[in-house]
Order: sequence, then structure tokens, then C-alpha cells
Amino acid sequence: MASNFMENNKSNLKELAGEWFSKAHDDELSSKNILDDRRGAPSTVCFLSQQMAEKFLKGYLVYNEKELLKIHDLDKLIKLCEEIDGSFVEVEEQTKSLSDFYISTRYPGDYPEFTWAMAEKAFESADKIKKLVLEKIK
Repeated sequence: MASNFMENNKSNLKELAGEWFSKAHDDELSSKNILDDRRGAPSTVCFLSQQMAEKFLKGYLVYNEKELLKIHDLDKLIKLCEEIDGSFVEVEEQTKSLSDFYISTRYPGDYPEFTWAMAEKAFESADKIKKLVLEKIK
């Protein structure tokens, strides 16, 4: 009986991870559309790229049966992923560059003006994280 419970629980976790990946793909699609059409704000792409990376990392953690923390700090999330697979160190630079966008894109303050170049770089960073996650769950 315990074996069935564990198998069902693992199946539920894989399904939940898939839901995280699906939400991340939504952010990816929105980012691509804004970048392609240049309709919208570069800051929105930066924010969505941060969200895309966050959701792929959280999905990876859930997929690997780790407790899901309600945090938005990509630096902490990447460290948790590195505990599972050390190769996540390869995307630490990308998580560092994206982490600040969670706050800076949403609130007024002493933040730089967001440019299309920044938006493109943010999206490329999130895409690199996505590719690593998807490679690791194959």
C-alpha cells in the first residue's frame, strides 16, 4: 500500500512540475511577442524573463521532489538546484542578472531606464536556464 502512495505522490509531483513549466512557457510566449513586435515595454520583458526562469527552476525542484519555497530569489533557487545537480552552476550568472528584475521592473525608484538590449539579454538568460532545466528532466 505504501508503494502505491509513493508512486501516486511522485506522479502528482511530475504533474505539478509540468504545470510550472506550462506557466513558464506562457511567460516565454509573451516575452517573444513583445520582443518581436516591439509593442510593449522592455521592462515587461525583463520581468517576464525573471518569472520564466523562476518557474522553470521551481518546476525542476518539484520534479526532483524538493520542497517548494514561496520565494522569488533566483540566487537561492539556483543553489537548491545545484544541490541536486552541480551543473546548475553554469547558469548562476544568468540568475544573478535576472534576480533584480523582480522588484526593479515593478516599482518606481532609482532604477535604470530599461532598454530593448536589456530585454533581449534578459530573455536570452531565461532561455539558457530553460534549456538546462529541460535537458536535466529528459
